[in-house]
Amino acid sequence: MITLIVFFGLLFAGLPILGTILVSALVFMATADLAVLFDSVPIQFYGALEINSLLAIPLFLLVGEIMNKAGLTQRLIAVAEVLVGGLRGGLAYANLFTNAMAASILGSAIAQIGVMSKVMIPAMERTGYDRAFSGAVTVSAGLLGPIIPPSMLMIIYGVVAVQPIAPLFIAGILPGVLLVSALALVIVLFGLLGPGLLGPGLPAGQRGDRAASLRVLVEGLVPAVIPVVVIGGIMAGVMTPTESGAVAAVIALALGLAYREIHVRELGRILLEVGINTATITGLIAAASVLSWVLAFQGVPDLVVEAMQGLTDSPFVFLLLVIVMMLLLGMFLESISVLIVVVPLLMPVVTSLGIDPIHFGVVCTVATVIGLVTPPVGPGLYIAIVQADIRMGPLFRATAPFLLAVMLVLVLIAAVPQISTWLPALMTAR
Repeated sequence: MITLIVFFGLLFAGLPILGTILVSALVFMATADLAVLFDSVPIQFYGALEINSLLAIPLFLLVGEIMNKAGLTQRLIAVAEVLVGGLRGGLAYANLFTNAMAASILGSAIAQIGVMSKVMIPAMERTGYDRAFSGAVTVSAGLLGPIIPPSMLMIIYGVVAVQPIAPLFIAGILPGVLLVSALALVIVLFGLLGPGLLGPGLPAGQRGDRAASLRVLVEGLVPAVIPVVVIGGIMAGVMTPTESGAVAAVIALALGLAYREIHVRELGRILLEVGINTATITGLIAAASVLSWVLAFQGVPDLVVEAMQGLTDSPFVFLLLVIVMMLLLGMFLESISVLIVVVPLLMPVVTSLGIDPIHFGVVCTVATVIGLVTPPVGPGLYIAIVQADIRMGPLFRATAPFLLAVMLVLVLIAAVPQISTWLPALMTAR
């Protein structure tokens, strides 16, 4: 209890989450009469970083940074506008489908929402879309980043849950398709029921010149080779996730240089940014490993298993409880932090209930990422608020239907494990 009080006290006081986790671990050792473990803390901290899977983190971060700097995302937006821009509400669909394409390259919801907010919200508003609705589509579609492979959250889950990364990547494909479909259905409903029930309605689409559209498609679809190489290489068994990240980074850099959107002199700044972000993520993983190690030494995971089994012996009900817990924690903690802290404690329960850990990883990833668009923290909402000068109230009200659709899909994923496990099993069978 003292450890929980310290943890949330430091968290709300503004201490960085890495420091909060480490201090909480030390407090637990002191209050549980485990002072003998103090000398082993540095060894445990360093040992958590000696995992080959962690190499994928800086590589995919590098891909995302190069994508942002090289303007490849803007080309994907142009492609989406050509494909669906002629429909009523065409820019809303273009926003969604661009996010789906970018998700297969960036792998980060925050980066994705930041990039798309700068470009799509002003463009949609100029075309006649309500500003809050434009922000809602942008932040909701940004949630696809950590789900459609390659996914940074899947890598982190694989590390902390000791699961292979490749099946986790593949497991996100069908859930990602379901989420895109659900969000598209919400846009359809906005078009059918507005103006009126769901707001001001959606403007008519605009079709461009056929020759210009063909040129945009040819130029803009070139960046799509990156997810094809990543996903195709992993599914074919010719590349590991780490190797696919390296190949994707090389392709992204080559495209950036070819398009003259990025210069060699900028690589130092890009690599520095990637290094800082990598240190932040891996530091969190190392700190959480210390906390998990201390809790395991005291038998806390066994107590969690007993408590959960006392509540239910149904895998589906357990997953619903996990979803609720992840959603509540996601309102206050960043999604990476939630995964790192909670997953090691729950894995013994997952094993005891016979839940496939790949399925559990997908459920956890979708559940934690929803926190990006839920107050009071909701960093995805705040990015859109700053970029488009929207107030929180109207933005969250416009986001609520999309959020409801994502939650319904999440419950469906939890109820039907095959949505997550079918493609990985097919890959293994080959």
